[in-house]
Amino acid sequence: SGLGPVVSELDLRGHKVFPKTFFSMLIPEVRAELDKHKDVKSIIICGIEAHACVQATVLELLERDYDVHVVVDACSSRNLVDRMYAFQRMREVGAHLTTSESVLLALVQDAAHPKFKQMQKVFWDPAPDSGLLSGLPQDGTAAA
Repeated sequence: SGLGPVVSELDLRGHKVFPKTFFSMLIPEVRAELDKHKDVKSIIICGIEAHACVQATVLELLERDYDVHVVVDACSSRNLVDRMYAFQRMREVGAHLTTSESVLLALVQDAAHPKFKQMQKVFWDPAPDSGLLSGLPQDGTAAA
C-alpha cells in the first residue's frame, strides 16, 4: 500500500490485489482467500524487503503448516546483508530456498507443456547477477 505498484513487468489485471501496511502479507483478506482453498499445501513466495515483508510472511505461513518455497532471485532487500540473513533464517525455520527457473520448470513439469517453449525463451537470456554468491567460495564448498 505504501509503496504502490512496484513491479511494472507483472501484469496483475484479472488478479486480486491486496493492499497492506503490515509486514506479513497474511492480512485478514489474504487469510480468508487461503481458507477458501483448503487443498493448497505449498506456496511460492517472492517480493521486496526479504528481511521484513517476505520473512514475516514466510514465518507466518510456516506457522500455518504450509510448505513454503522462497524464490531467492525474485526477492530483494536494500542491502545484501539483510537479504542473506533473511534467507538463512527462513531456511533454518523450514522454508525451501529456490530459484525462479527451478520453480517455473517444476510448474510445467514437462517439455511438452504448452507454455514450455515460451518459458524457455526467458531462460535463454542471461539473468542479472543477484549478488547472492558474492563472497562465497567458488569451488562449491560451504562458507566457513
